[in-house]
Amino acid sequence: MRRTALIASAALLTALLPLTAVGTASGAADPPPVPVDRFEGEVPFAGQPAEGIFTWGGDADDPPALQLTERADAPEGAKVLTGTYDISGYGGFTHDFAATEPAHDWSAHKGIRFWWDGRNTTRKISFEIKDGGANGEASELWTTSFTDDFTGWKQIEIPFADFVYRTDYQPVGGIDHVLGLTQMWGYALTLPVGLQGQFAMDDVELYGRADQSLRASVTTDAAVYPVREGGTAAVKVSVATTGAAPIDEPVTVAYESAGGTATSGRDYTPVHGEITFPAGTTSGTSRVVKVPTLRDKSAEAAETIPLKLTVTGAKAPAETPQVVIDAHGLPYLDAKLPVKKRVADLLSRMSLAEKAGQMTQAERGAVGNGGDVAAYDLGSLLSGGGSTPTPNTPEAWAKMIDGFQLRAQATRFQIPLIYGVDAVHGHNNLAGATVMPHNIGIGATRDPALAERTGAVTAAEVRATGIPWDFAPCLCVSRDERWGRSYESFGEDPALVESMETIVQGLQGARSGKDLKRGDKVLATAKHFVGDGGTGYGTSTTGSYTLDQGVTKVTRQELEAVHLAPFRTAVDRGVGTVMPSYSSLDIVGDGLGPVKMHARADMINGVLKGRMGFDGFVISDWNAIDQLPGDYASHVRTSVNAGVDMMMVPYSYKDFRTALVAEATAGRVSERRIDDAVSRILTQKFELGLFEKPYADTGGASRIGSAAHRAVARQAAAESQVLLKNADAVLPLKKSQKVYVAGSNADDLGNQTGGWTLTWQGSSGPITKGTTILQGMRDAGGDVTYSKDASAPTAGYDVGVVVVGETPYAEGVGDVGNGNDLELTAADKAAVDKVCAAMKCAVLIVSGRPQLIGDRLGDIDALVASWLPGTEGAGVADVLYGRRPFTGQLPVTWPRSEAQLPINVGDSAYDPQFPYGWGLTTLGRTPAGGLSTLKALGLAAAAAERAHRGTAGRALVTKARLLVQQKAGQHITAALAKPFADADHLLLTGRYGAAVRKLTEAYRAA
Repeated sequence: MRRTALIASAALLTALLPLTAVGTASGAADPPPVPVDRFEGEVPFAGQPAEGIFTWGGDADDPPALQLTERADAPEGAKVLTGTYDISGYGGFTHDFAATEPAHDWSAHKGIRFWWDGRNTTRKISFEIKDGGANGEASELWTTSFTDDFTGWKQIEIPFADFVYRTDYQPVGGIDHVLGLTQMWGYALTLPVGLQGQFAMDDVELYGRADQSLRASVTTDAAVYPVREGGTAAVKVSVATTGAAPIDEPVTVAYESAGGTATSGRDYTPVHGEITFPAGTTSGTSRVVKVPTLRDKSAEAAETIPLKLTVTGAKAPAETPQVVIDAHGLPYLDAKLPVKKRVADLLSRMSLAEKAGQMTQAERGAVGNGGDVAAYDLGSLLSGGGSTPTPNTPEAWAKMIDGFQLRAQATRFQIPLIYGVDAVHGHNNLAGATVMPHNIGIGATRDPALAERTGAVTAAEVRATGIPWDFAPCLCVSRDERWGRSYESFGEDPALVESMETIVQGLQGARSGKDLKRGDKVLATAKHFVGDGGTGYGTSTTGSYTLDQGVTKVTRQELEAVHLAPFRTAVDRGVGTVMPSYSSLDIVGDGLGPVKMHARADMINGVLKGRMGFDGFVISDWNAIDQLPGDYASHVRTSVNAGVDMMMVPYSYKDFRTALVAEATAGRVSERRIDDAVSRILTQKFELGLFEKPYADTGGASRIGSAAHRAVARQAAAESQVLLKNADAVLPLKKSQKVYVAGSNADDLGNQTGGWTLTWQGSSGPITKGTTILQGMRDAGGDVTYSKDASAPTAGYDVGVVVVGETPYAEGVGDVGNGNDLELTAADKAAVDKVCAAMKCAVLIVSGRPQLIGDRLGDIDALVASWLPGTEGAGVADVLYGRRPFTGQLPVTWPRSEAQLPINVGDSAYDPQFPYGWGLTTLGRTPAGGLSTLKALGLAAAAAERAHRGTAGRALVTKARLLVQQKAGQHITAALAKPFADADHLLLTGRYGAAVRKLTEAYRAA
C-alpha cells in the first residue's frame, strides 16, 4: 500500500472519531501510529516533483548507494532500507512527498520515530524534516540528530519539540521560522563524514499525541534589551503554538527580575508578577513586562538585569531575557575625543578574557542565535563563502547582523562586533547584488579609475546590508595560471597590481580613514601577505591541492620586487587590515626553509608593521593557524607572537580564546603584545563609527543591484574584454548580420560569474540576477540564433560566436592537476570546430585563466579573452556589437602549452601564444607609420616622462603598441614577445621612453 494512501486514510479515520478518542482531551489515549515509510516498495526511488527517495552529496562519490533489502530481522514487514556510504564532503538521502499532492498534516502527533540498525560508530546522524513552502525542495528545514552508539535494531523516537530551525543552510530562505507541522513535505538524513559505513533503516512513522507543553511555547521578542540609564525596558512575552492553533489549556508565565550585575533598588526598580494566557488564546498573543531603571550620577560600565521567566503549560524560552543598562559617562564613549585616547581608556578597563575575545572571530553559522557573542566577548563574526541568512535578501542580512550586534550590547563595555565578508567581486554572497568581473578582468581593463569605481559600488552594497568589513582586495601577483586562485589576481606583473590598488580607495574612501564612518564605505583587507601567487607546482600539502597553500621559494630581491611591492602600496593607501597567506615562504639563503606565513614574525611584525609602518590590524585566514606545527597552544602562541592580531577560528573560537588566555597567563604571550593587537582592532572599530552606530544603516539598500551600479559593472565587463585575434575584421559584429551562437558559456550566468558567487565554489546556471552574454547580444538588437552544442543547422549564417571556457571553482579546488586542466572540454572543442568550419567565427573564452587554444587558432577568425565578466553580460555584447571598442590588454601571459608554465613577463626564455600586454583594439583607425614614427613617439614619450605628464606618456606608448600589433598580426615570435611584454611593464612604472624603445625592438622583430 502506498504511504500517501495510509496517511490519507488515517486522517479520515481521525476526523470520524469522537474528540476524546483522538487524544485532544486531557488523559486520552495516544492515537495509533501513522506510517510514513514502511520500505516495502510502496515508495519508489525517484526525485522531485514525483514522490520518492533520492540521494545527494557534495560531489559525485558522496551520495550513498541505497536499496530495499529483504531481511529476516526486519522490525516491520519483510524489507528494510539499506545503504553504503563513504563521504568526504557531505551526503545523505531524502524522502520528498509528491509536490503535486497536498502537503501532510503531522500536527496531531508528538513526534516521528523509526528503527535504526546501529553499528556503534559513536557518530551523530542528522535528521531533518521539511515544513511549509511549495514542495520538499522549497520548504523550511528543521533539524536534530541522534547518535549511533548502539548495536542492532533500536527504535529512535524524536519529539517534534526537539527540532530546531536550521541556520547553516536553507534551500529558499525562511518562510516564517515556525515549525507549523500542518504542511509537511518529508524528511532527510545526513550521514557521517569521513567514515566508510553501512546502515539499515525501517518503519518511519508518526507517534504519540501532541502535548500542549510540547507544541506551545513562550517566547520574547529579543534576548537583550538595552536601555539608557533611567529608561524603562519593555519585554514582550508571547505565546505561540505549533500549527498556529489556539491554546487549549491555560499558560502562565511568572516573571521576576533577579541576579545580573545591576543592583536591585539602586540601579533598577525590581519587578515580579504573573501573566496568564487563558485557554483559547490565539497563537501569537503578547503581553508586555516593563522594567524601570534608575538614574544616578556615576559613570559606569553596562549592567545586566536578567528577567527570570517560569512557564507552566508551555515550553519556556531557550534563554532568559536580559535588560541591559547602557554603559555611560566613560571617556571611551565620548565621540569628541581623539580615537587614540578612546582606545587607551577602553583598553585600560578590559580584562584579559575580554581582550582575548576581541582577538577572536567566529563564523556566524557556528554561534547559532548569537548567545556566545556575549558569553565569549567575541570581537568579530564573519560569513564564509555561501554562509548567508535566509532569505538571502538585503533586509535579512541587516536583520541578522543587527541581531548579533544586539548580543554585543550585553557585554560590560558594549564593544560592537566588526562583521566581515568575502566580497571579492561585488557583494557576491548576496542574491541580486551587482557582481563585478573578477580581478583578472579588472586588471585587463588597465583602468585604475574604473577599478576604484567598482570598489565603491561594492562598498556601498556591502555596507547597506550592515557589513563594515570586506576581505578584499587580493593583491597576489599570480605567477602560475595553474593556480586555482589566479583569477583573484589583477595580473602577473606587480606594477599592474599596484596600479589597480585604487580599489582600496573605492572601498575605504580617503587614505586617512575619515570616510569609514560613511554608510557607503567599508574597511578593506589586503591579502594574502605575502607570496601566495608564487607557490610552486606540487608544493601544496593541503589535500589534493597542487599549488594553493604551497611554498613560494624566492630570493630576497624577488620577494621585494614581485610580492611585497603591492603591499607597500596598500599600506601607503591606508588599507585597514591585512590577511596573511596560507602558503609558506622559503627565502633562498635565510636558512629557515619553508615557513608558514602565519608564523613569520620577521615578515608580519618586522616588514609589514615595522618597516612598512602598517597601523591597521592583521586578520588570519580561515582556520589557518591549524596548519602550523605543534599542538594547539603552540598554534595560538606562534601566530599571535608573529603579529596576527585577530584569529579567524570559525568553529573553534572557544578553544582559541581559552588557549590565548592560558598562554598569556603563563607569560608565553606578553601583555604588551595582547594590548597592541586589541588596540589595533579597537582603533578600526572607532574609525568605522561602530560605537556610535553599531546597527545597519540600510539607507543605501535600494541601490543594491541598481541600474547605476550595474552600469559600472557593465563598463568593467566591456573594458575587460581582450581581443587577441581579429582576422578580416570579423569583430565588431553588425546588427544586420545573422549570428549563430553556440558554446557552454553563452547562456550561463553562473559560469560567467565564476567562483565566490553566492557560494564559495560558485555554480553553473541562473544563480542570481543578471544578463548572460547571449541575452546581452539579443538585447543589443542582434539577429541571433542559439544552439548550445551547435547541433542546430549551420547553413545561412553570416558569422558564428562560440562562447566556451571553464565552470566555476575557487582556491585549491581549481588547481590544475586537482581534477582540472587548461583544455577546453570535448563539447566546447566540438562546438568550436563545427561552427568555425561552417562560417566565419569569433570564439570567446569565459574563464579565470588562459585556455590552451593554439591547435585551433588557425581555424578561428577572432579570439576574445572574456575572463569572468560577472553579472553584466551586456558589457560583453557592447564590444561585440561595437557599442564600445575593444581596449583590454592581457594581464597575464597566454601560454602555448601547459609545459611552458610558469611563464611571466620578464622571463629570460619567453615564447608565448600571446605576450603580456597584448590586446587589439577596434577604437578608430590604427596609427599609421613605421620606424620613423616610432622614433618620434619615443622622443615625445621621453619628454612626457621628464615632465611627469602621465596621460600623454601613456597615450604615446599605446600608439607605439598598436603599431607593433598591426605589423605582427598573428606572427608572434619569441623575439617580438619578450620586448613587447617588457614594454608594458615599463609603461606601468612610468618609464615611457624606455617602453617605446622596447616596442621599437619588437617592431623590428615582427
